[in-house]
Amino acid sequence: MKKQLRFSLLFALLVTILPAHAQSTASEDLDAKYATELIKAGTAAPDFTMKTPDGTPVCLTEFAKGKTVVLDFWASWCPDCRKEAPDVVRLYETYRAYGIEFIGISMDTNVEAWKKAIAQYGITYTQVSELKKFRETDIAKAYGVKWIPSIVVVGPDGQVKLSTVVIEKVERYLQELTKDKTTSE
Repeated sequence: MKKQLRFSLLFALLVTILPAHAQSTASEDLDAKYATELIKAGTAAPDFTMKTPDGTPVCLTEFAKGKTVVLDFWASWCPDCRKEAPDVVRLYETYRAYGIEFIGISMDTNVEAWKKAIAQYGITYTQVSELKKFRETDIAKAYGVKWIPSIVVVGPDGQVKLSTVVIEKVERYLQELTKDKTTSE
């Protein structure tokens, strides 16, 4: 009986403490820490033209043409980007069926390392880069990107809808955006 009581008390204590700890860890606002200068929702998305690994120019306004576009700022040399790459690919595979486009904006300077990472992670969505050092890129300056990975969602109206360093926020946004389409099928 004492063992059962001790177990019950320990279980009750863990059930009380662990969710609070997990919640405080999960609710740590990484955007407040790493996305302080990232372009804000409601701002017009700066247009850009950059080249794909094979040299084809891609212009945001031409590419988007009234669609929602997820801009994934990343680099092959970035450990957090490599860790998150499978999740971004999964989001692309899930939401492209709803007409949502993705553009990977690489902060790589080496085109071969960039191409290798694209192949390694099975990235099939459009990729562009200035092939300049991260802090020297016009795109990082225009979007206020000081940390990668960062993601900016641009709406069909050309306005920024979400900017974050938290992939789960992007997933929740895309789920909400497509929920009527998802439930009606």
